[in-house]
Amino acid sequence: MKIHIKNGHLIDPKNGIDAKQDLYIAAGKIASIGKVPEGFVANQTIDATDLIIIPGLVDLSARLREPGFEHKATLESEMLAAAAGGVTSLACPPDTDPVLDEPGLVEMLKHRAKQLNQAHVYPLGALTHQLAGKEITEMCELSEAGCVGFSQADVAIKDTQVLWRAMQYAATFGFTVWLRPEEPYLAKDGVAHDGEVAARLGLKGIPTAAETLAIASILRIAKETGAKVHLCRLSTSEGVEMVRAAKKTGQQVTCDVSANHLHLTDFDIGYFDANTHLKPPVRSQRDKTALSNGLADGTIDAICSDHTPVDDDAKLYPFAEAEAGATGLELLLPLTLKWAEDNKLKLSDAIKHITQVPANILGVAAGDLSVNASADVCVFDPKKYWKIEPKALLSQGKNTPFLGLELAGKVKYTLVNGHVVHG
Repeated sequence: MKIHIKNGHLIDPKNGIDAKQDLYIAAGKIASIGKVPEGFVANQTIDATDLIIIPGLVDLSARLREPGFEHKATLESEMLAAAAGGVTSLACPPDTDPVLDEPGLVEMLKHRAKQLNQAHVYPLGALTHQLAGKEITEMCELSEAGCVGFSQADVAIKDTQVLWRAMQYAATFGFTVWLRPEEPYLAKDGVAHDGEVAARLGLKGIPTAAETLAIASILRIAKETGAKVHLCRLSTSEGVEMVRAAKKTGQQVTCDVSANHLHLTDFDIGYFDANTHLKPPVRSQRDKTALSNGLADGTIDAICSDHTPVDDDAKLYPFAEAEAGATGLELLLPLTLKWAEDNKLKLSDAIKHITQVPANILGVAAGDLSVNASADVCVFDPKKYWKIEPKALLSQGKNTPFLGLELAGKVKYTLVNGHVVHG
């Protein structure tokens, strides 16, 4: 299949391209940029006039809910959502049921995803059996089965000796340990940022110290063991400062922020809006500003969707009892575009945080439009506004804090391995 995408503005941060260029695709790969390959005759032509062509998005946190939670979402529904959002590569956490702590489960998930052929799925293996924080998994076997890193999802390891041994194991083989920093005892039963809003609403708060104490512990153990660490979904200004300091010393640490946390504060909880019940909680304006600045200066490496579809009933409970999470695959691009506009950043500087940089963190060949690279492409209209409402979302999870808002940035075409999967 040969595809010619013409008249579009092409942005490829890795290769420094930000100009009007045609894209030529053949045999599932990028054949040429700007110049027609010799003998090239397109089977399909896509007119991208007034549209932007970028590498397919790379999402560092997208729960697909299979196996075990099909009542919340299915692989089929979430792959469609990924394609609609321009996401062509994604990492999924191991907190499925059963947990991704056995090679057979990882191979099954990879096989199912490959059959659907709508996005590249990169599982994160469980760092400990059943995520119980007691016994480390056979990381080498899980890696051979297809895991790109090892995570505890949202479950902290309470025993620091177990974390130490896990990082030693990971460091020996060059694996990256993915951890969401949260001290479990300080965060216990908390549902919102420990501040004025939580106090007014009578909600149990999670202090910023829950994140910073965990970061301090993780970074220290990682330094002692030589492990590579990825900190998932920073939420505090102090956390950003700690990562900034660690990077200055040359420590092997990367981190991401949820797109939700770039736009929301605890005041958005309003009158107990369960759609804003997230993990970690949305925090203060000061924290939001620090996250945005940290992303702009490179302290924070990537933006993820933190896609966590939940069924509608789970959001009908009172705020403290409602299930945490929000759909995000289809909102990653428009929320990133809005962040760039709000902060007056070049589009290419924003796009790298959802393409090239997360691909580097995953260690996979994705996130760029280099010649001979896999033709994973997103074509979108930057000026097309669309209303965020349940019927507009393909994900089985319809809950998001942004319901009712109109956002700019609508994906027109998504290509995976040179095949049009959306559009």
